[in-house]
Amino acid sequence: MSVTIYDIAKEAGVSIATVSRVFNQSAGVSDDTRQKVLDVAQKMGYHPQAFAQGLARKQKNTVMAVVPVISNYFFMEVLAGIQDKLSQSNFELYIFNVTADEQLFEQVEHVLKRQWAEGYLFISIHLQSDQWKKLTSIRNPIVLVDEYYSNFDSVSVNSVEGAYAATQHLIDRGYERLAMISALETSKPIQDRIAGFKQALTENKMKIYRSLVVQGDTSYRDGFTERAGYEAMLKLIDKNPRPDACFCASDIQAVGALKAMRDRGIYIPIISYDDIEIAEYMGLSTIRQPMYDMGALATQKMIDRLDNPDKQISHTVFSPELVVRASSNGSHRGQSLYGEAVKENSE
Repeated sequence: MSVTIYDIAKEAGVSIATVSRVFNQSAGVSDDTRQKVLDVAQKMGYHPQAFAQGLARKQKNTVMAVVPVISNYFFMEVLAGIQDKLSQSNFELYIFNVTADEQLFEQVEHVLKRQWAEGYLFISIHLQSDQWKKLTSIRNPIVLVDEYYSNFDSVSVNSVEGAYAATQHLIDRGYERLAMISALETSKPIQDRIAGFKQALTENKMKIYRSLVVQGDTSYRDGFTERAGYEAMLKLIDKNPRPDACFCASDIQAVGALKAMRDRGIYIPIISYDDIEIAEYMGLSTIRQPMYDMGALATQKMIDRLDNPDKQISHTVFSPELVVRASSNGSHRGQSLYGEAVKENSE
């Protein structure tokens, strides 16, 4: 639980008004009392400078990141960008977890009505257009990350373009019977990546094998897990005939898919999506999305919006980048993905 000025006042044995005057650098407080309050604040991990500046501006100096339960590398990278950008300012970061279920809008609305923060960063929060419209009445600034709505500043990546590039890469390698490891199709990123996958196949006049678009049996985290990737790849391995190559919707699923291939002694060229740190060490071809930069830029948009509420709304859409490593090369085999491929890519 975060420390408040009430906690500082109780510990220092002074009134809340005295603590406020100390943090706001007002007169009427003795040097001894001022120092005592500051010492207690430091001991309890409270940052009076941010509070004092917040009072001067009649603001809270707090930004809240609203995210689905933090459980994968994407959110951690985005949050790292947010935190580093905020560290350059006097804003503090609070994180609020929501569950991505049918009550998502009610959870989001609850957070906003409490006005716990000066501004809100929504990361991978996917609502319906009419629901976003309802939130435009909220006075506090909202910036969207990995989502788009015309009335809010936003930062996103073109997932259709990324999936298209991944699929085109496999086509260019000469693979014809292409599979995709998907996740829950209620997930907007998955909808976009399926669209990009099918678009590339269609434009190249190649057959879309609907039976080769599979997902794991595990729905936890919308299917973006190692286990789901493992389960999905086992399904593909059991197909007759097997696919020539596979596009995987995320690196974390690809980790599970690679293990499934190793366990079965079967190798299918694969490319995935995200470019989390481990992808390089596993020789995994992937689509890089600038997760850290997305968090940092969204935070800068928030700071700019707080300084200038009437500024024009801006939307930034990053183009993802194809990163080719060993896993999509048909001349490699499963064991190389865990050893030789890393050495090869370091030369």
